[in-house]
Amino acid sequence: MPATETLVVGAGPAGLAVAACLRERGVEPVVLERGDGVGTSWRHHYRRLHLHTVKELSGLPGLSFPAGAPRYPSRRQVIDYLDGYAAAHGIAPRFGVDVRRARPEPDGTGWLLSTSEGEWRCRRWVVAAGYNAQPVRPTWPGQTSWSGSVEHSSTYRDGEPWRGRRVLVVGAGNSGAEIALDLCEHGAATALSLRSAQHVVPRDFLGLPSQKTSVRMRRLPLPVRDAIARAVSRLAYGDLTRYGLRRPETGPITRILRDGKVPMLDVGTVERIRSGEIRVLAGIERFDEDNVVFTDGLRLPFDHVVLATGYRPGLDRWIEGLDGALDDQGRPSPGNGRLAPGLWAIGYDNDPTGLLRRIALEAPRLADSIVRDAVE
Repeated sequence: MPATETLVVGAGPAGLAVAACLRERGVEPVVLERGDGVGTSWRHHYRRLHLHTVKELSGLPGLSFPAGAPRYPSRRQVIDYLDGYAAAHGIAPRFGVDVRRARPEPDGTGWLLSTSEGEWRCRRWVVAAGYNAQPVRPTWPGQTSWSGSVEHSSTYRDGEPWRGRRVLVVGAGNSGAEIALDLCEHGAATALSLRSAQHVVPRDFLGLPSQKTSVRMRRLPLPVRDAIARAVSRLAYGDLTRYGLRRPETGPITRILRDGKVPMLDVGTVERIRSGEIRVLAGIERFDEDNVVFTDGLRLPFDHVVLATGYRPGLDRWIEGLDGALDDQGRPSPGNGRLAPGLWAIGYDNDPTGLLRRIALEAPRLADSIVRDAVE
């Protein structure tokens, strides 16, 4: 049975960042990754995807994005950056190793991790397996006998196969809005299904990235931050109600921090909605032969449905001993890097100022905590 002092599970941005910080402090972690390369989720996202945060606030500790990269790097550029980050910091993950179960040793001296390549024993470890571990796939009456096809956004790549076809995207978070735009750009007859009200914010406003505005506002009281975000949205878009986009009662920043509900960060979808190229519809009630039936009684035929309905971390499915450490969505409580004795988590916070920025701030702190634990 292999044994090590420190393990990191996951070689995405969070796992690489904490591994680099640990190595900088003289700790040599073993990094396990179930995929065949670093940044596995980035390698499998839809092709159109770009970072929604600016490159200068998205670099991990010890390495910035290249100066020649655009303000919002593409999916391919993010993958290249992560490859370069691992090489620059001497991180050599063990690829193809799927961690299936983790449980604390009965005597409290460490953890036992069951993997696809046998068991690992370690004194301490970090879970950085990513928020997108478990796709959420809702179902509706009549779906199994419906004539069309359904996929989750985790398997969507681009809209080319659906050119000239009728496609419904369910959910209008960042993925749903951008997938709808991609389908529209590929010539699909595209619609968005929204079950509830949705905040819309521009990625850039008056030439300033929304992320930078969020960073500057982060110390203001939450009601003030909500009010500013609402004002920016109104100035950028006016009233979108007539297009089917209703604003929630709860402010956009509050929804991120309290409910994990991220606004639609607009990269061109709203313009297509206003032009009528993307239609906004109510939530789905059921499927019926060739049609989708919506909660307002509308029935429309579609060929394909993309579920941009989010993910769960799924940590409670394979890690034992997490009682009270996760919120009702299965995420570590915000700011709670240490989940249990010998176990830390990183990369699970919903941060209005950007996940990669948050990871870059948290990784050194988490590495310091692990080093302190090792000498106590």
